[in-house]
Amino acid sequence: MLLPYDPRWPHQFRQAAERINHSGNPDWLIEHIGSTAIPGMPAKPIIDLAVRIDGPTDFLGHRRGLEAAGWRIGSSIKTHPVMLLDPNGRRTHIAHFFDRSTWDSNNQRLLRDWLLTHPEDATEYAEAKRTAEHDSLLGRATYNAAKAAVIQRIVDRARTARGLPLVPVQDK
Repeated sequence: MLLPYDPRWPHQFRQAAERINHSGNPDWLIEHIGSTAIPGMPAKPIIDLAVRIDGPTDFLGHRRGLEAAGWRIGSSIKTHPVMLLDPNGRRTHIAHFFDRSTWDSNNQRLLRDWLLTHPEDATEYAEAKRTAEHDSLLGRATYNAAKAAVIQRIVDRARTARGLPLVPVQDK
């Protein structure tokens, strides 16, 4: 369920980032991504985090500590490790672990940066999210599938502006 932007989301991100650094690698760079990182954007109340790691060994070496802190592996994403935090059976956070080599070109960070600086595209994306939620409730499409075309167009603009090759945003 989409909610209006909540000004508490940045604080919730900072708390989660501190917990990841404490239970994982204190040297990991962690950024707030996803719709909760965009002031004014409606969003599901789930905090997305981008965690920069130094390869699979770095992640695997800290996985046990993250699991002890309540994080669990879970996602159909194939391009990078993802861990979920879902206390009491309700998902509250998603942590995406990106290799340092792909950090500057990953679509999630590019989308966030673009939406923060292009209000017309942020408005288009917010409307796509509302339509996707409505369509998913009617069984027309899943929420993510219904907004995929808009995300692809916006990410293509962001990648083009940075001189990066165009790639599919779908990573499942």
